[in-house]
Amino acid sequence: MNNSNELLEALNILEKEKDISKDTLIDAIENSLITACKNHFGKADNVKVYINRDNCNFSVYAEKIVVEEVLDSVTEISLANAKLIDSKYELGDIVNVEIESKEFGRIATQNAKNVILQKIREEERKVLFNQYYAKEKDVVTGIVQRYVGKNVSINLGKVDAMLNENEQVKGEVFKATERIKLYILEVKDTTKGPKILVSRTHPELVKRLFEAEVTEVKDGTVEIKSISREAGSRTKIAVWSNNPDVDPVGACVGLNGARVNAIVNELRGEKIDIINWSENPAVLIENALSPAKVVSVVADADAKTANVVVPDYQLSLAIGKEGQNARLAARLTGFKIDIKSETQAKEAGEDIEMMED
Repeated sequence: MNNSNELLEALNILEKEKDISKDTLIDAIENSLITACKNHFGKADNVKVYINRDNCNFSVYAEKIVVEEVLDSVTEISLANAKLIDSKYELGDIVNVEIESKEFGRIATQNAKNVILQKIREEERKVLFNQYYAKEKDVVTGIVQRYVGKNVSINLGKVDAMLNENEQVKGEVFKATERIKLYILEVKDTTKGPKILVSRTHPELVKRLFEAEVTEVKDGTVEIKSISREAGSRTKIAVWSNNPDVDPVGACVGLNGARVNAIVNELRGEKIDIINWSENPAVLIENALSPAKVVSVVADADAKTANVVVPDYQLSLAIGKEGQNARLAARLTGFKIDIKSETQAKEAGEDIEMMED
């Protein structure tokens, strides 16, 4: 093949720049040459292709059986012609007859080229898919491209992702070229390349941002045990330390609030409550209702219900605007929480067990 050096150079460049294996491409070229033969001669069962892996020189052979009378020139060769190649051949032997590349013509060459290009596209798509599939359920930084209806097209580097309307935080508006953090929900393999769905509302986005911002969370010293979120408004996270010398809440807040503020800024002002996790449901529920102060908590671990009493002046704070604080606390703890003021509890004749500080 005249262009074997050029082909070798091209394959080396593709392997280096596009991370496509040279052996994979050579296999594709071998198959494409067989396809070219099939198109040219109408049969390819007896055609064998060999490409030298070192210099990319290729040979195309047709395996022909030695016969007395040739009925099919594609699969058979006469004894006289076989002996011209090598005198050792006898009737019934298989002879490898080299097919000169000129016989293929321009159509065959173009056919081979198309198959190679298709294989390159397939491999590029596979590489891209694997690259982003590995980032599924993780956070990436994307650059806002444009609005497509109410959805937003985001560039993630080598591929675009779609931020659907139902995964956007209510009220968030993006400008082109803006850099934003996104949680990768799902990566699907399609004929046009990986289809990536991303989210700004998923609770795991907050968790991953803490992992990136807080060393102690990243290395496992501090665990985020639970998280509940109403995107764009407020998030509660419950944290626990595996090291008694490390304060989990302090580690997440950072010096002068630096760590948590970096996350709040990324989430455009979303409030974040960080509380201590506890195996004791009553203590956990008390912490979860923070910043409200609690007088007593009676929790039923089996029924997953809890009765909470708060000072009269703290009732609206404990319940929160439109019930948000109580709702997030319930989701964080997994308990159905009934909150009453001290006056309401006394009127209902309930015993109030004071929480110890």
